[in-house]
Amino acid sequence: MRVQVIATGSTHHGVVPGFGVPDTVESPPATYDGWQPRAILGAESPGGLLLPPAMPTAAHLYAPRAAWTDGQRVVAADTGNHRVLVWDGVPDTDGVPAAVLLGQLDEHSEGPAAGGAGPENGMHLPTGVLVHDGRLVVADAWHHRVLVWDTVPTRTGTPPDHVLGQPDHSSVQPNAGGEADATALYWPFGIAVVDGRFHVADTGNRRVLVWREGIPDPGQPADLVLGQPDARSREENRGADVAADSFRWPHAFAATGSGGLLVADAGNHRLLRWDRHPDEDRPADAVLGQPGFDLGTEFPYVSQAGRLRFPYGVTSVDGELAVADTANNRILLFDTTYAVGDDLPHAVLGQPTLAANGENRWEKVDADTLCWPYGLHWHRSGTGDRAGAGAAELMVVADSGNNRVVVWERP
Repeated sequence: MRVQVIATGSTHHGVVPGFGVPDTVESPPATYDGWQPRAILGAESPGGLLLPPAMPTAAHLYAPRAAWTDGQRVVAADTGNHRVLVWDGVPDTDGVPAAVLLGQLDEHSEGPAAGGAGPENGMHLPTGVLVHDGRLVVADAWHHRVLVWDTVPTRTGTPPDHVLGQPDHSSVQPNAGGEADATALYWPFGIAVVDGRFHVADTGNRRVLVWREGIPDPGQPADLVLGQPDARSREENRGADVAADSFRWPHAFAATGSGGLLVADAGNHRLLRWDRHPDEDRPADAVLGQPGFDLGTEFPYVSQAGRLRFPYGVTSVDGELAVADTANNRILLFDTTYAVGDDLPHAVLGQPTLAANGENRWEKVDADTLCWPYGLHWHRSGTGDRAGAGAAELMVVADSGNNRVVVWERP
């Protein structure tokens, strides 16, 4: 099936030589390439947006910005409620409450720093989560730090074992109250372990920090500062025009599957790719979502086929790629991590065509619609794990504007 692409607004707005969109593009398969919603965690929103209750519960989320799964559990950054939720197992029905809540003292508390109790056991807008080698790691963005639990907690309110980016568990100032350096953080929005290397999207400092040996000890300087000329610089795009070695808002990471790195540079509306993990600050090898390294332009009034608008999330598995194209309210699926420029995905979740970008398809909230998806994680496994018999693939999507996390599956 082919669909006509009609650009709205000015006929010349956002046109870039050599980066045109064809008059027609292939629409994605109606089956979303086999993906389908399995369970909704948070607001069920039948037909319309359901706002979270004034007093939260373990079954509600408010503007979640990240989600992660290994087929054994689901972890979500419940950003608006300043907490992290952990589900034991992967739910297969809607509305299942989380088993453990972190960052608040109980399921009904809300507000930054454990509702005012203090940052020692609280969070302020957490935006990234992962579990690596049995350790839970959380990007506590507006406390300008990363929290580490040596084991995944089984009790609500368990405080973290370690704090990265601050001198102690009580400090919460940007860059630890001083200038940027290789240990300090300013709005660390995204975290990932890629091929054994621990990465932090130090978004407020417009850079990426990398520790080559994995999750570091507190106070350990990063081995690599990527995106700035030195550890003290923090200007957007290095204080110059957008380029192959600069960031505006770095936010998330994925592996190429062959020893390289992908970084979602959301503010420049692009993904940058290094074909080999950089061991020094150097330009990226390729860009997706822009015609070249020298552009970071948003194109809101034209067909969104071949374009990205604020891509805050990226995940990969076995050389395949999924991008949370946040402002276009969709998930793009590529069969390779080596897509470049305006390459089209082979499927899109949340929209009827590759050109569409409406919030909840401009229709109504449904299980397969999206409104500002920020974070996602793709897990592929064999049969027989706790995801359920025959469930080979899972993708958890933090559907932030709909106040929920949606578990997608491809049996």
